[in-house]
Amino acid sequence: MPIRYCKIVLVFASFLFLSLVVFNNLTDYGSNYAFVEAVLSMNSTFEGNSGMWRAIESPIIHHLFYWVIIFWELVAMTIIGFGVLKLWKNRFSCAALFNQSKDLAAVGLTVSLLQWFVAFLIIGGEWFLMWQSKIFNGQDAAMRMFVVMGICLIFLLLKDDEVNA
Repeated sequence: MPIRYCKIVLVFASFLFLSLVVFNNLTDYGSNYAFVEAVLSMNSTFEGNSGMWRAIESPIIHHLFYWVIIFWELVAMTIIGFGVLKLWKNRFSCAALFNQSKDLAAVGLTVSLLQWFVAFLIIGGEWFLMWQSKIFNGQDAAMRMFVVMGICLIFLLLKDDEVNA
């Protein structure tokens, strides 16, 4: 039984983290927008790099990209939140039902993993060469969140035994 609670609490922590990320992105829009703008415009990459043709200078695209990020975080947060409720509801259930109740949380964690991997590590990091920036390089933070969410997902998906076992 304690293992089930450990899983529920870790998934809840993922929900809590994403809730704060969404909150911060909405309440401090300007600071976080500046990060997106700098990455997409590639204004802090190595001077004279040959990838500058990829830079996007349009503020409309910057805002759109940022809103996609916020929406993606909100979707992951919401799915994980419902996943936590489903896990909590089935915490005393048989192993088969509890294992089945992991589906929403697993989907939500995967949606979050995809964001950190695709939006930040692949698109931001490699396409827009964010790794070249000393100021606007979010790769370490993205990798950290990818690892945290990934460990939560792996732990969650370990099969649970019967409560009395």
